[in-house]
Amino acid sequence: MTDTALWRRLAEAGHTRTADALDEARRCLAHDDPAVRELALGALDRAGVLGDDDLLTASLDTDPGVRRRVALVAASRPEFSVSALLSDTISTVVEAAAWAAGEQVTVGDDVLDSLVTLATTHDDALVREASVAALGAIGDERGLPAILQGCTDKPTVRRRAVLALAPFDTPEVHAALEAARADHDWQVRQAADDLS
Repeated sequence: MTDTALWRRLAEAGHTRTADALDEARRCLAHDDPAVRELALGALDRAGVLGDDDLLTASLDTDPGVRRRVALVAASRPEFSVSALLSDTISTVVEAAAWAAGEQVTVGDDVLDSLVTLATTHDDALVREASVAALGAIGDERGLPAILQGCTDKPTVRRRAVLALAPFDTPEVHAALEAARADHDWQVRQAADDLS
C-alpha cells in the first residue's frame, strides 16, 4: 500500500531540514518500500547530511531504482567512486553511473577503464552514449580510442561521441570530425559543425 503522506513528508524533509523530519528520513533508508528509500536518500542529500557510508550501503540495495539514485547523487561527490555501479547488471543504473563519472570529471583508473569498456562493448546504446560523453568530459587521452569508436556507432552514440571529441586535437580527431560532417544524421553533422 502506497503511503503518500510519508512520501510527501520525505519530499519536504530535505527542504525543511527539521530534526524530526531528518530523523524520519534516516530511518526510512531501511524502509521496505524502495520508493521510500529513494526519497529518503534524496531528502538527506538535499539537507547535506547524507554520508558516504549511507551511499555505500544504498549502492548495495536490492532495488535498481535505489542504486540508480545513488549514482545520481554521486555525480556531485567526486570522492565517491561509482566503480561498482558501473558493473551493475541493470543498464539504467550503469547509464546513471557513467553520467555521474562524467560529472565527477576526476576519476580513478578503474572508473576510466570501465567507461572505455562500456563505451565499446555494452549491449545498451544508452550506456555506450553515456560512457562516451563521460570520457569526453573527463578528457583523458586513454579514453580517446573509445570515443573515436563511438563516432561509428548508432546515431545517438555518434552525436555524443562527436561532442566528446572537443577536448582532443589529433589527426584522428580531425578525420573523425570530417567524417561526421558528412554523416547521414543531421544532428551528427550539426555536432561536428559546432566543434569547428
